[in-house]
Amino acid sequence: MKLYETLEKQLKKEPNFVTDDGELKKWVVLNKAQNFDKELIGLLLDNADLKEKFFVKVKDTLVFNQNLFSQFLEQKNYLNDSYTQYKNKVGLTIDGKYLKQRNEVALVWPFKDCILEGGQSREEQNREEIFFNEVLAQDEITQLLELKVLSNAKRIDKNGEKPLEGFNRDAELNKKRGLPEDTITDNLIIKGNNLLALHSLKEEFAGKVKLIYIDPPYNTGNDSFRYNDNFNHSTWLTFMKNRLSVAQSLLTKDGVIFINVDDKEYSYLKVVCDDVFGRENFLNVIAVKTSDPSGHKTVNPSPYSQTEYILLYAKHKQSYNYEIQYVASEYDSGYNQLILNYEDDFSSWEIVGLFDYLAKENGYKDTRDANKKLGHDAFKSIVAKYALENRERVFQATAIANDAAKEIVEIRDKSKDNSGKIYKVERDKDDIFIKDGRQIYFYSNKVREIDGEETPSKPLTNLWADIPYNGISKEGGVKLKNGKKPEKLLRRIIEISTDEDDIVLDYHLGSGTSCAVAHKLGRQFIGVEQLDYGKNDSTVRLKNVINGDTTGISKVIDWKGGGSFIYLELKKYNQIFIDQIEEAKDTKALQEIWKQMKEKSFLDYNVDIQEQEKNLEAFKADSLENQKQLLLKLLDLNQLYVNLSSIDDKNLECTDEEKAITKDFYQIKD
Repeated sequence: MKLYETLEKQLKKEPNFVTDDGELKKWVVLNKAQNFDKELIGLLLDNADLKEKFFVKVKDTLVFNQNLFSQFLEQKNYLNDSYTQYKNKVGLTIDGKYLKQRNEVALVWPFKDCILEGGQSREEQNREEIFFNEVLAQDEITQLLELKVLSNAKRIDKNGEKPLEGFNRDAELNKKRGLPEDTITDNLIIKGNNLLALHSLKEEFAGKVKLIYIDPPYNTGNDSFRYNDNFNHSTWLTFMKNRLSVAQSLLTKDGVIFINVDDKEYSYLKVVCDDVFGRENFLNVIAVKTSDPSGHKTVNPSPYSQTEYILLYAKHKQSYNYEIQYVASEYDSGYNQLILNYEDDFSSWEIVGLFDYLAKENGYKDTRDANKKLGHDAFKSIVAKYALENRERVFQATAIANDAAKEIVEIRDKSKDNSGKIYKVERDKDDIFIKDGRQIYFYSNKVREIDGEETPSKPLTNLWADIPYNGISKEGGVKLKNGKKPEKLLRRIIEISTDEDDIVLDYHLGSGTSCAVAHKLGRQFIGVEQLDYGKNDSTVRLKNVINGDTTGISKVIDWKGGGSFIYLELKKYNQIFIDQIEEAKDTKALQEIWKQMKEKSFLDYNVDIQEQEKNLEAFKADSLENQKQLLLKLLDLNQLYVNLSSIDDKNLECTDEEKAITKDFYQIKD
């Protein structure tokens, strides 16, 4: 028996070294070897051949030859499912030299130069991915990312669903928003693989999307990112990079992307985004408070995370115009002075301390007496209410910087020598008043209308702790098991970065929060989702919105319903067989599917049909789950959907309606 076979057989005695498919987890073994794991070394010592090969005797002591073992295992197709050039090691390198060889480091990952198709159709599905290398398999890449045929197109509005007759392209609206006059102006929901959908969208929407918001799977092991791959972390980075690269091309020059992510992958994803968008186009990272510690979380020995993060990048930082936002704040006790006769000429203003004034007005001797008898919080509430109602006459004295306008500095210095006298500096908008070397800064400058209510406010920073995540389960009339975002969060993001009629894209749509909010705020939306959430699907939510959904931000913005959207699917081909295989209940059904696969599907080029037929009896004797896995492996996963170039292929059975809508979308003239 060959030494490698001996090694593999010995290592498979340890269940932790074996995948669910019975394959050896070589990356786990290598990691164990690098850490001189006792369990691994013990297994090797138990076999005479392996003991002789991988151990050297030094003064009657056996020493594990870790380098030899690692090299031996690496050269045996360490990444046998990948075409990538980083074939032997996972690590930090520059120019192919590893960290041990250089003082500089750079982030690399095994599948960096690959395309990860990412074809889950159900959230609970574990899928073994294939990787397409951009260089060595260029023909396959071209086919994989080619424009797709569109199917099952329908327009949905308050009157229900009806077959789609064509797309709207409002020339006047497009002129107003600076886009080509023939740009589609309909809202779109696209069902299908998001990587392939993005490449199809690029034909129509490249350079036209103002905002991309995504809330991708977080790679926690508990979410929908459950690919059966030995390099789960690397797979996730590849998955993200493939999609971000094409998403970047969809943004307008002044467009931005917001990416929701947790603390586990945040730092790695930022490096990927720096590469895709350019480090110079990084705008900020926003920390969003999602919960408060309670119950068992308060006694958990590990730090409890109550935040998520949003990475914010611009297509072109110099072109991005940030609209300053304000959030509600509490009363600022620094505003503690009051002008009694504000209506009179400023030279005769009578100024008193706000707290003592209100204490006496409410029957107390002074502030201390009011706090003692009434209670600090109760008295503060009285002050806050009065200050808000009289904001034009309540102020605080603020310092004037030396680099202020010359005339202001001159008046400041002059007022210091004239105690108690008030000076005015006339300005185009608001005049400036100065007393005792300090500016009179009115409380009215802090008050703004937020959600229809006059309230004290403060500028929005990159710490968002004011958006409640509890009580959102019923928003939109749909429920998402994990990760549903508040409509208030999406409202803020959309209002920060877009104007009415701008295009908003979300290609990890989930329960549809982003598109629901975009619709309520008068933006055009495009949503892409490949998973089926049934009664909690985004299409259900958008129908609710059109019919006047009253949850989320609806009350605040007085949403009454209306509008429409177009539903489209990428036309399935091999995906049809995958769906059928997964739904099959017995061997007889699978045999019928295999018969259809032989006649109509794209099979993997390595498949020998005659060889499969010879083993039919063995196939029947196997378990139903193994039968399904075998049939899935026979399909070419590069041909899940119908390519535009094959639209007239009779074997692919594209209907006249599908041809018409597809050609309309891509503006193809017959």
